[in-house]
Amino acid sequence: QVQLVESGGGLVQPGGSLRLSCAVFGSIFRLWTMGWYRQAPGRQSELVSRITSGSSTNVVDFVKGRFTISRDNAKNTMYLQMNSLKPEDTAVYYCNHVPPGHWGQGTQVTVSS
Repeated sequence: QVQLVESGGGLVQPGGSLRLSCAVFGSIFRLWTMGWYRQAPGRQSELVSRITSGSSTNVVDFVKGRFTISRDNAKNTMYLQMNSLKPEDTAVYYCNHVPPGHWGQGTQVTVSS
């Protein structure tokens, strides 16, 4: 069974940075396109960024230039570097395959002064 463990969230002031990590267990990680999703209160989850098995990446427009996705296949781990955070980035962030399968617990990111 695939297990996804997100970490690195927290409370940060506007303009601050966080680095999220996603450890993947029970999956042939290197073969999968992976993504970071987020769900804000009262909203549906949305795909924020994804990275292919060959490390090609894309991000949605509203985080372009601020968020960077990366992966380390040797460590079965994926990352999301988030800079210039805004209050509207507040959400629970999840990692998952693209398209998504079983969800992990996510990590809360709160951007507030």
